[in-house]
Amino acid sequence: MYITITPQKLGGNYSQSSADFVRYLEKENQGLEQGDLPAGQAGMEHFFNQYGDDFSAEEVIKDIDGNGAKLKKTEPKFYSITVSPSKYELSRLQNSREDLKKYTRELMKDYVASFNREINGRRVSIDDIKYYAKIEHQRTFKGTDKQVRENQPFATKILQLKNEIRSIESGSMEGSVRKLEREIAKLEKQAPHTQDGKRIVQGMPKAGNQSHIHIIVSRKDASNSFSLSPGSKYKASDVEMNGKKVKRGFDRDKFFENAEKTFDKTFGYQRNFAETYKARKNFIKNPKIYFASLMKLPTNEKAIAFKLMRETGIPIMPSIPTNQAQLALKVFNKLRKGLDVAIKSSSIGI
Repeated sequence: MYITITPQKLGGNYSQSSADFVRYLEKENQGLEQGDLPAGQAGMEHFFNQYGDDFSAEEVIKDIDGNGAKLKKTEPKFYSITVSPSKYELSRLQNSREDLKKYTRELMKDYVASFNREINGRRVSIDDIKYYAKIEHQRTFKGTDKQVRENQPFATKILQLKNEIRSIESGSMEGSVRKLEREIAKLEKQAPHTQDGKRIVQGMPKAGNQSHIHIIVSRKDASNSFSLSPGSKYKASDVEMNGKKVKRGFDRDKFFENAEKTFDKTFGYQRNFAETYKARKNFIKNPKIYFASLMKLPTNEKAIAFKLMRETGIPIMPSIPTNQAQLALKVFNKLRKGLDVAIKSSSIGI
């Protein structure tokens, strides 16, 4: 499970409307009409929230935009939460669309429970927030993806050869087009990352189940009176404002950990050590603790952990200094060599 929370980002000042973001989330619906869908197409996905389904983009924009009272231009009007289950987690679902809706509604209860806030003397509840969610079923490779980055030297050389072919065909350069085409074919095969026999490039749709959830949640509460910011740098604290004690803060660690527990409980998922938020965080901040915990796992669980890590790459948490990640990676590589024998002897193929 990979969850991110980001503030509305649209330049120096925050836009006064959520229209651009909401319409961006409509991209998979473009050109689709119910009852006239290509084979295998999931169909149109509409916005939903805690209480209903099938909200239009216009309804979402109107509701979110009308809920930003007294916010400055330098303050975000809404936050974006992206929830990306792994292929293992998705395989546990019986009905991807309905199950993800069910999970979203439970997840947002974890979200409000992570606020150290009170409204009129009571804890914040699910009824106090205004949000809309959208399920998407497609993902494309980005320029920052490992597969694209490691294929880039081959892509650069192939582009150079194609330019040479065009020059030969236009008569501005001498050479053998057939020879260059053979070189291109060779480079296509040598590229380290392919999908369905083709070199992975930026913009290529990712294969398999790529279902994930986008959530747009208003900065202000449902009454448009109180600010509820998950971007608060405080986990929990009390301050005095206008002679009154006010609670503030949002506990992200609590939210991420409970999000996993909610998924596991809802769908009976057996989460491996390497899949946990706590483990990924320790990998960066406390690599010694991470590897000590890894070494203590039973052989089979350890084998699964390495399989997951090998498939998904070394887990790098956002906003962590790069040098710490590099240090953890060096430690990982040294320990991994010593563990190869134990892993290969496991009953689980890696």
